[in-house]
Amino acid sequence: MAGQLKEVRNRIKSVQSTQQITKAMKMVSAAKLRRAQDAIIQMRPYARKLQEMLSNIVSNSEGEVGMSLAAERPIENVLFIVITSDRGLAGAFNANVIKLANATIAEKYAAQHKKGNVAIWNIGKKGYEFFLKNNYKADATYKDIFLHLTFENVQKAAQAAMKAFEEKQFDVVEIVYSQFKNAATQKFEVERFLPIPKVAKKAGAVKADFIYDPSKEELVKELMPKILNTQLYKAVLDSNASEHGARMTAMDKASENANEMLRSLKISYNRARQAAITTELTEIVSGAAALQG
Repeated sequence: MAGQLKEVRNRIKSVQSTQQITKAMKMVSAAKLRRAQDAIIQMRPYARKLQEMLSNIVSNSEGEVGMSLAAERPIENVLFIVITSDRGLAGAFNANVIKLANATIAEKYAAQHKKGNVAIWNIGKKGYEFFLKNNYKADATYKDIFLHLTFENVQKAAQAAMKAFEEKQFDVVEIVYSQFKNAATQKFEVERFLPIPKVAKKAGAVKADFIYDPSKEELVKELMPKILNTQLYKAVLDSNASEHGARMTAMDKASENANEMLRSLKISYNRARQAAITTELTEIVSGAAALQG
């Protein structure tokens, strides 16, 4: 009986120690989330407007020079930029990003994947570890971006993807990431990066007529790369905020589960202790009765 009490006491101490860790991790993630959330909320309207502008220019400039980043061609080689986190303990955050990337490859690019023509550039260590382990063409060049998350570092990845597309190493580039909604909600997205998607033309819509200053060719040459850099940076900021939100939620749930477990263990401990006391009293009473007899 004493051994059973000691075992329950040890389990209670273990759960309490774990709960202290989960509460501390929740507080750290909450602090990081506030900064990450501010960054993506400020960035999102700017990035969205730039993307709309770029898509409109491309849609109304079909077949013109200077549109190499919007060139559509038969899809032979595909690049996925998959954005996960560097660390775990964030619930199903990383698993959902990886699952979406796998599903998209299976549904849209199965033939290319079968030929070994699907490459994956990883931003975040968790995605890299998974795809490398599962024999994908996983590239680690940009996996450590979250160690020093700056626009300049993300821009290097965007520019490398643009260069590879223009040199026809890849015919399409997709971004797989988690769009931040709030601390408890993330929306997992596949977003076309290259070729630049065109705006769907509505029936009877009048073609937009832009006035360009400086020249259209000069403007497009300067504008396109900058907007694409911003698009990838927005996706990385979204994923960063989503990761901290997911981890904060996961640690909060873990702390709640620890409370439930502690409650259950304390009930078990009290029952075992009462049973031990009852046994001891019974033995004392029996011994006294034997002596009197």
